[in-house]
Amino acid sequence: MKTLMMTGAALALTASAAFAQDVIRMGTEGAYPPYNYIDDNGELAGFEIELGNELCARAELTCEWVSNDWDSIIPNLVSSNYDTIMAGMSITDERDEVIDFTQNYYPPTESAYVGASEEADFEGGVVAAQTATIQAAHVAEGGAALIEFATPEETVAAVRNGEADAVFADYDFLKPIVDASGGELMFVGDPVPLGGGIGMGLRESDTELKETFDTIIGEMKEDGTLNEMLVKWFGEEITTY
Repeated sequence: MKTLMMTGAALALTASAAFAQDVIRMGTEGAYPPYNYIDDNGELAGFEIELGNELCARAELTCEWVSNDWDSIIPNLVSSNYDTIMAGMSITDERDEVIDFTQNYYPPTESAYVGASEEADFEGGVVAAQTATIQAAHVAEGGAALIEFATPEETVAAVRNGEADAVFADYDFLKPIVDASGGELMFVGDPVPLGGGIGMGLRESDTELKETFDTIIGEMKEDGTLNEMLVKWFGEEITTY
């Protein structure tokens, strides 16, 4: 395909011409609200689903969503089972060695610990985290014993049933769970800033597709659309662009 050297609307138009006949498969987990989840109708929903659909609409691309378990989400992208990842995936140097990323569409944010009491030992006890996440890596480097689970729901359940002293995950994932727990769960310790924000993952060979989505994410930052989506899904306190 022709190398894309344009920016802004011109790039989007060029990209739409290049990809108009293609089906772009958008990979997500479908288990990490409010980023992505399965709604009451059995459909994928959430911040990233709305954003991904808008990106595809602006690029005039035909996009289809594919759900995939978190622990194999990168290998299945590399194996071409889908073309992008939009799954609350933080941009890290380690991941960037395997796949490529657009600029972030969710700013660098904080992770947090949640326990069943204010005395929860999140520093030297047992801490639950989802496998293959930056939170799991952070716990493994500290003094606590890490227990990993395949899904984020299982990490929270481990605290509820006493299997873990605390769970460590994205603050924005944990906050609505804490708010709805009626005091059963609470934040403990200080928030921990991790990662370089959340971006769309792509195969390193898909340079044109990356440039297309990267440009449109930039446009959405400039026109305020992305900030509106962030506030809609995460509330007025969310960091915006």
